Amino acid sequence: MTGSGENRHPYQGQRAVLSTKHGKERVVAPALMAGVGLVVEVADNLDTDALGTFTGEIPRVGTMREVAVRKARLGMAAARLPLGLASEGSFGPHPLVPFVPGDRELLVLVDDQLGIEVAEEALSMDTNFAHRTATERDDLGEFLRRVRFPSHGLIVRPSAGPKEPLFKGITTVPALREALERCARASDDGLAHVETDMRAHMNPMRQAVIGDLAQRLGRRLRARCSRCGAPGWGRVDVIRGLPCELCGFETDEVREEVEGCPRCDLRLTRPRSDGRTHVKAENCPVCNP
Repeated sequence: MTGSGENRHPYQGQRAVLSTKHGKERVVAPALMAGVGLVVEVADNLDTDALGTFTGEIPRVGTMREVAVRKARLGMAAARLPLGLASEGSFGPHPLVPFVPGDRELLVLVDDQLGIEVAEEALSMDTNFAHRTATERDDLGEFLRRVRFPSHGLIVRPSAGPKEPLFKGITTVPALREALERCARASDDGLAHVETDMRAHMNPMRQAVIGDLAQRLGRRLRARCSRCGAPGWGRVDVIRGLPCELCGFETDEVREEVEGCPRCDLRLTRPRSDGRTHVKAENCPVCNP
């Protein structure tokens, strides 16, 4: 649902601060400039790691969206701007394909002028997320090829016991060998833990997913509410209960999608965007328990 399409977009030429220390502006700024004419800047000397790190030294407290909003507001306060952006990511088994790693990303715009938050999420299998244990004597050739080293960085730490030393952003073989030797020596089990560095500036695959997500957010911000004209019309909720094709049991899969405005209470319920009307019997918990 959109407005007239003839009016100047409320974000055209406005400035927004992106809270990042890992180069996300390289993909977010062009997407939102092209999408709605938003000028994206980066706050100077902003320590977003204070809200949590991928390596766990500082735990992330709250949901991805809660942390992303707090992060956006850090930048807004530092830059003294009413518009802020931030993203959060998490990695682990893909919920639909458990043996394949998944990258879940969220990008949020906070607008204190209109009093709205607009968020888009993505779940991608385009990730090199992986880890293993090793010593400096092990052959890591296959692992390094699979995780796209050295174009994608690595992190090394002790496998057991001490949390340090901790090496991030490893992109050369000599640096990797030194980290493996020092971490294995410090570890209680004599092994080093090697993992992919999932920070955006160390991981081009993740950077690409964030770029695609920024384009989606740009498209969503172009969509205006027909009632109040606010940008950001899109999916805000789902209704579950897609029935089984054989027995009619209402499963936990999405039956309908709820679209809405981030500013007013206008809501519309629509069928699934992919057109599915039933769950196959093989995926029904009653027919195939």
